[in-house]
Amino acid sequence: MIIMKQLFCLLLIITTAGNVLLAQSKDEKDVAAAVESLRKVMVDPDKATLEKLTSTDLSYGHSSGKVQTQAEFIDALVSGASDFLNIDLSDQTIKIIGNTALVRHVLNANTSDNGKPGVAKIAILLVWIKQNKEWKLLARQAVKI
Repeated sequence: MIIMKQLFCLLLIITTAGNVLLAQSKDEKDVAAAVESLRKVMVDPDKATLEKLTSTDLSYGHSSGKVQTQAEFIDALVSGASDFLNIDLSDQTIKIIGNTALVRHVLNANTSDNGKPGVAKIAILLVWIKQNKEWKLLARQAVKI
């Protein structure tokens, strides 16, 4: 009976420690929320929200090789030149290094850029920086899968 109690306690300790190790930090949760906010605002563009989520030093790289500034990125979404009908993100990982976060995921989307229907399936690397307690997108690079 004592051995069973000891085994149960050991199992409880291992399970609790595993859950703590697997739990996301506050910064990871905040970055995940920022990524989700960006996903939503790219589908339903709002200039003020896009400006709030992105750094003025943004370097936004497309899988075609095109690179945009913050203003160009926002203008393309707000004007409809870049039009995401929906965006699905999968296989996301987040790594926090000081005030920098590296986010990788796969983006699947239906688009209607300049009224032309399209489908995107690309791998993305996002670089977020923490400025004044807020996470801002500093850089993004996409590659074709």
